[in-house]
Amino acid sequence: MKIEIKNRWDSTEVLFAGEYKDVRSALEAAAKSGASLSKANLTGAHLSRAHLSRADLSGASLYEANLTGAHLSRAHLYGASLYGANLTGASLTGALGRPE
Repeated sequence: MKIEIKNRWDSTEVLFAGEYKDVRSALEAAAKSGASLSKANLTGAHLSRAHLSRADLSGASLYEANLTGAHLSRAHLYGASLYGANLTGASLTGALGRPE
């Protein structure tokens, strides 16, 4: 199915898009390609066990996202909204919560 990851502040701006089975697969592909996911709207996304190491999620909305067991090592999380997100078992080693 076609998945579009949009800007959390401007829903007309598509940050990444393609044919994927789910949001998790699209997000992993975006992260692997080095695409910026800064300010992405990922509110309520099911991202358990997602491989998002080094992803730029700065300013992204991860409000109430399921990040159980997600790999977020060295991800850029500065300004990201993680309120209500489930981070049980997530790997955050080296994740950046402030600008470099």
